[in-house]
Formats: sequence, structure tokens, C-alpha cells
Amino acid sequence: MRIINRKPSRPTGLMLAALPFVVTVGTYAIASHYRRLDNPADKLLPSLQQMGDTFWRMAFVPDRRSGDLLLWLDPYDSLWRLGIGIGIATMLALVFGILIGFIPHVRSGLAPYIATFSLIPPITVLPILFIIFGLGELAKVSLIVIGTAPVMIRSISQEVMSIPRELIIKAETLGASVLQMMARVVLPQILPRLVTAIRLGLVPAWIFLISAEAIASTSGLGYRIFLVRRYLAMDVILPYVVWITLLAFIVDRLLLILSKRAFPWYHLQGESL
Repeated sequence: MRIINRKPSRPTGLMLAALPFVVTVGTYAIASHYRRLDNPADKLLPSLQQMGDTFWRMAFVPDRRSGDLLLWLDPYDSLWRLGIGIGIATMLALVFGILIGFIPHVRSGLAPYIATFSLIPPITVLPILFIIFGLGELAKVSLIVIGTAPVMIRSISQEVMSIPRELIIKAETLGASVLQMMARVVLPQILPRLVTAIRLGLVPAWIFLISAEAIASTSGLGYRIFLVRRYLAMDVILPYVVWITLLAFIVDRLLLILSKRAFPWYHLQGESL
């Protein structure tokens, strides 16, 4: 049997999935070891033990200045901003995505505007947001919304337009109104795809969040990374990068589990990543 037709067993799949991570950690450990042989005080590639000690200290030892457990406080603030921003973007994507995809007049009026707006690099409008809304939470949340909502709206509208026309015709034949067709035909078809759009939108949303926190914030993951960069504290920066990656992975997996539990029919066509 050719390799393209053979699926790995579960133990083999787990081993293959873990292999790149093991290689990455091993490569870093070797590079750090040899770099520290030349200079024991080197800060660029701290040892795994040093990063582990720093991670433990920030997670379980209160900060001397504030008394907070920084490794838990920063993610709380960042996830709160991220959740509000993605929540608003999701509502906008659901409403405008359905309207643009289902009603031709709305599509003619809004689709070109949304498509053009989605091409604006969101980072470039961050100074404008700070000028308009100040340095508080509203500017950071607005950046996430501006950066993710237009792309999500375009994605949902395309999914709405791809709904088989036969379903719409059957609903019309049964006397369904436009609102009824949106609620009973379009919405059930779109919800699992909306979860997928959220998962894809979280990737740039993390970038916008970290960027906004780095420029103007007093808490959060991005703030902490850019605060310690002046001291070349790689033993803090690298664990925080891993921490952000782990949080992003957990959120993505939770959304995937939610989608599989709520819409099992959507995942019958193939494996989900």
C-alpha cells in the first residue's frame, strides 16, 4: 500500500506530532549550552533551567512592586481584551455577513466597502485610535475589531452565497419570509463556519493585541514582553512567547471541540485541524 493511502496509528501519530517539538527544544538546549560555554553570563540564549526558574517565580512568587502573580495577571488582562474584541467582531461578522451574502442590494452597497476596508493594515490606524479614544482599553479593543471583523464578514458572506440555491427555493415555496429563511436556513448552515472564521480571526487578533499592549498599556502579555526587552531579559521573554503560544493553542482547541460537539455533521466530511 502506498504511503499516501496509509494512516498512522494513534501512538505513531502522537509520536510524529511530538517529534518537531522535541527537536526544537533539543536544538535550543544544545545551542544554549555551547553559547554559555563561551560566555556563562550570556543573556541571548538562557538555559532551560533558568527559564523554568523564571517561569516558576512569575507564576507563584508575588511581584515585589505590585504583589501580583504576573504570569496569571497578564494573561487575564490580555484574554479579557481579546475576548471583547473577538466577541464584537463575531457579532458584526454574523449580522453583516448574512446580510451581504443573502440580500443582493445589501451586497451591492456594502461588499465593495468592506472589501476595501479589509485591505487597510490595522496597525497603521493604531495611532489614530489612540488619538480618538485615548490610551485606555477602548483603543486596544477597537484595533482587534478593525483588524478581524472585515475579514470575518467577507468569509461569512462567501459562505452564505455558497449555500445551495435549492434550499432557498424550497423555503420560498413553503412560504417562508426573508427573516424566516435567515433564521431557519442560513443561520444553521453558517454557525459552524462562523466558529472556523473565529479560529482564523484569532491569529491576527493576537498580533494586534500584543502590538497595542506593547505601545500603550500597564498590563498584559505584550506589555510585559516589551517592558523587559530593555534589560535583554530573554529568560522572561522566551517563556512568555511560549505562554502566549500555549494560550492561543488552548483557545483554538476549545473552539474546535465546541464546533465538533455542537455541529458534528459539519465535521463528517473530513478531519479538522
